[in-house]
Amino acid sequence: MDTTNRPTKIHSQSRPEWKLEDAKARFSEVVRRAQEGPQHVTVRGRNAAVVVSAEYFEQILPESRKKLSALMRSSPLHEVEFGKPGSPMPVREVEL
Repeated sequence: MDTTNRPTKIHSQSRPEWKLEDAKARFSEVVRRAQEGPQHVTVRGRNAAVVVSAEYFEQILPESRKKLSALMRSSPLHEVEFGKPGSPMPVREVEL
């Protein structure tokens, strides 16, 4: 059976795993296969990264797209005052 177009299986798990050097050499294939499901990349036999499709990424991280101001307003501490605003500091002249 030809296995040249298959991810390198490092463990007997059913998830696709790629050694880093294989993932680098066949990155287009890793990205293409990420459309079907997460592709796990290992370095020296240890899990290092997971390549997922952009669509899946958007599904799992919708809150990360919030603006900082909206995130702070949704905080339970949104009414905490930080004190009076500071005044601008004088700028010294420097010869160049």
